[in-house]
Amino acid sequence: MKTKHSHLANLALSAALCGALPAFADGSKLPGIGAAMQEMIAKNEIAVVVAKDKLLHLESTGLAEVAAKRPMTPDTVFWIASMTKPITGAAILMLQDEGKLNVADPVAKYLPGFADLKTPSGKPANLTITQILTHTSGLGEASGPDAQKARTLADLVPLWLAAPMQYEPGEKWKYTQSGINAAARIVEVVSGMTFDVFLQKRLFDPLGMKHTTFYFTPELRSQLVTAYAKNKETGLLEPVPPRAEFGPRDRPPQGNGGLYSTGPDYARFCQMLLNGGTLEGRRYLSAAAMKFLATPQTGDLPTGFFQNDTYGNRGANYGWGIGTCILRAPHDGVAAMLSPGTYGHGGAWGTQAWIDPVKGVAYILMVQRSNFPNSDASDVRRNFQQAAADALAKQ
Repeated sequence: MKTKHSHLANLALSAALCGALPAFADGSKLPGIGAAMQEMIAKNEIAVVVAKDKLLHLESTGLAEVAAKRPMTPDTVFWIASMTKPITGAAILMLQDEGKLNVADPVAKYLPGFADLKTPSGKPANLTITQILTHTSGLGEASGPDAQKARTLADLVPLWLAAPMQYEPGEKWKYTQSGINAAARIVEVVSGMTFDVFLQKRLFDPLGMKHTTFYFTPELRSQLVTAYAKNKETGLLEPVPPRAEFGPRDRPPQGNGGLYSTGPDYARFCQMLLNGGTLEGRRYLSAAAMKFLATPQTGDLPTGFFQNDTYGNRGANYGWGIGTCILRAPHDGVAAMLSPGTYGHGGAWGTQAWIDPVKGVAYILMVQRSNFPNSDASDVRRNFQQAAADALAKQ
């Protein structure tokens, strides 16, 4: 996965209502990215823009909080939601590298209650770690008051087992939060550490991801961006509070979407992946582990978030790796500028991170808008990636 050059293009935005604002810049800039984002601001879609390329581009535009006129900086913290999932996949693969588990193993080997799980047809489910991390398990979801009372990942296990399975394992792809959280619980069982502690010791501290965490601290709260949603009647953007189930210390460290991070922090994780599992002389993942992240594990099943008429019925264009979405074949729109084999994940409030190993580029987009209908398909993502790709092509 190594290339002659590895660039890291990183853009972070928080949505708010205001006009174009002066740029806060630090370091070099790739031409065209700022202009593309200013165009989005002019449409009253985006008012906070942070763009950072570790080698070429660092730019912040706008405010992290409009009412208080708090400026956006590279250290502004975002809820990255499902961009947590590739990190969960990486944690599982780190343990596989150590010989402590195998993704082909049955989940019941580590979570014994799964041995009694039955499919809709009444057969033993026999779920594998691969299935729970590729959204092909059919596992039921934990929801309702009992899920809100959960304080640990272990508290959620009986709720997943009590929920009816959704379909026969391996029959189809369906985005399933419980499976990713079950994988996080397996990390706890195998490592003897809570999931948050494992990630802190094995990934965040050594990678220098200083502002990445599951839990609010006074410092984190002071750096947290304000999220916004568009009022359907007025078209104005209004502030939205953080999601209640993520951030408080008394909530489980959920591998499906619990992390908060910054653009530069997540860029460190992406750069490690871009470099084939190493960064600055330290190896985090083996070449074999990287194949599980970057190679589809879902066979010919259609997967992903472009499977209906609205998004072009692009299910065959995507496969799923261990915690990652993988682009099999580029298509018009957000994937037009990406190479086959590009992989990554988006988040509910607009965050995006995509690693293109062919071009040696990772794109990281930070947005805090609570009502993106499909953040993977957003115009903001497309405009950013296209501007960055165009600029990199001229280097």
